[in-house]
Amino acid sequence: MKVINKSLFLTYLYLLIYILLSSGVILYNKWVLSPKYFNFPFPITLTMIHMGFSGAVAFLLVRVFKVVAPVKMTFEIYATCVIPISAFFASSLWFGNTAYLHISVAFIQMLKALMPVATLIMAVLCGTDKLRWDVFLNMLLVSIGVVISSYGEIHFNVVGTLYQCTGIFAEALRLVLTQVLLQKKGLTLNPITSLYYIAPCSFAFLFVPWYFLEQTRMEVSQIQFNFWIFFSNAVCALALNFSIFLVIGRTGAVTIRVAGVLKDWILIALSTVIFPESAITGLNIIGYAIALCGVVMYNYIKVKDVKASQLPPDSLPERMTKDWRIEKKSSNLYSPDNSTDDVDTSGKVSSMSDMNVVDEEVPLMASSRLSHIGRSQLSSRDA
Repeated sequence: MKVINKSLFLTYLYLLIYILLSSGVILYNKWVLSPKYFNFPFPITLTMIHMGFSGAVAFLLVRVFKVVAPVKMTFEIYATCVIPISAFFASSLWFGNTAYLHISVAFIQMLKALMPVATLIMAVLCGTDKLRWDVFLNMLLVSIGVVISSYGEIHFNVVGTLYQCTGIFAEALRLVLTQVLLQKKGLTLNPITSLYYIAPCSFAFLFVPWYFLEQTRMEVSQIQFNFWIFFSNAVCALALNFSIFLVIGRTGAVTIRVAGVLKDWILIALSTVIFPESAITGLNIIGYAIALCGVVMYNYIKVKDVKASQLPPDSLPERMTKDWRIEKKSSNLYSPDNSTDDVDTSGKVSSMSDMNVVDEEVPLMASSRLSHIGRSQLSSRDA
């Protein structure tokens, strides 16, 4: 009983840490970028700081301290997989952070409800998923909810909304490309090696728009650069990146999704307190509630599909052998190609890719959000 209690305590502790870090990073980014507060209106620069810091930490962990070994990365894999994925990842962060300059945190969270809609559209266009009527109706409900919420937004800004929606679709395309490209190559990455390869490449992509859009402005404007502000901001973002994988390692898909919904509501409430100018209306709440109903129903359909695809029970010797191999493999590997399994504390084996964690603010979120595509399978078997 003590072991179970300790295990549950750690699980809820990791969930709490994830919710606090996720909300904190978003609010922190808004505070840094907002002209009304810290007044550093350079979202590309802030994103590059995240990328550079994450890449540097990953380099130290891989090359200096040798915490993990680098994967066998060929030029072909890097050119055909890492570069395009990094490009869309950098774009999603760029557009998403730029939206903070124009619209409120609460409204941004409401717009993020469109994430499964965007990913489904990209997956269907790329041929990795098929359109189903039940899923289509859920996505239609989500879209209607977001439209209602947008109509009720007091400080609606077309530019900020377009930036956020563009970032959402860029992230959706990145998810589909991650599934298609990395799955084809069979590349296996853990969180550290993901940062090691993708963060520097994303930094390079961000350098181009930074040079043309922000470099000249930074020279003429009197910006304030506080080392500890940017350092702590980058540390929080990196900590969030790793906390997500701690949560994934101890919970199932349903728990992750519930925690994500809870985090969104908490973030909306906190943002209205910390940033009084970002007031929300009753129509905002009604529209977002409708959109969340669609997202919850969508998640229910996906979990139901996963349970329907469960494998038949194995014999005890085979189960013991397979579980031992899976546990050994998942202890230090993360696979974006939906082939690596993760053992949670309840004794069930859950596919990493079925976890619904959406945090575009994180320097690197690998592929745990591939659950929106809906083609991954959760091979969970009762212990």
